[in-house]
Amino acid sequence: MGDQGNIVFIPLTEEDIAPLTSIMTRAFDEDASIHLGEGHRDGPPGYDNGELLMKYGILADSDAFTIWMDGQLIGSVIVFIEQDGGYYLGNICLDPLVQNKGIGTKIWAMIESKYPDARVWRTDTPGSSKRNHHFYIDKCGFKLIDILNPGDLDQETYRLEKRMM
Repeated sequence: MGDQGNIVFIPLTEEDIAPLTSIMTRAFDEDASIHLGEGHRDGPPGYDNGELLMKYGILADSDAFTIWMDGQLIGSVIVFIEQDGGYYLGNICLDPLVQNKGIGTKIWAMIESKYPDARVWRTDTPGSSKRNHHFYIDKCGFKLIDILNPGDLDQETYRLEKRMM
């Protein structure tokens, strides 16, 4: 994908699964702890054992990358290319040690520049994850289009969309 400042994207390989699973586990568990209570662990199925990354990053028809900053592995991104200019952001996962420093916004800009033919971006995020809502809506320009299972703390999902010019 290329370099933007000191951030580089490198295609995901099976060898990346173990170190990324450690990052993903820390990221999801920290988010759950912040929004659902101290010590709470939560994430999508397989986030903490490598199955999620294997299923969607290696075995699926996706564009999956590791994210490196200053030579350190800091996260991953998975993108699904749909038909008619639609793109689905499967995830951006960053190590909690580098969150809240503008790095995610820089990564999103890199993703947009990688896929200039995108007419619409879609993603979803847990209803409880207020930091994600702020990131996607306020920082990246997504709009909330639907809430699935509203009021259900474990199942509530925000569906987001960003229409490109």
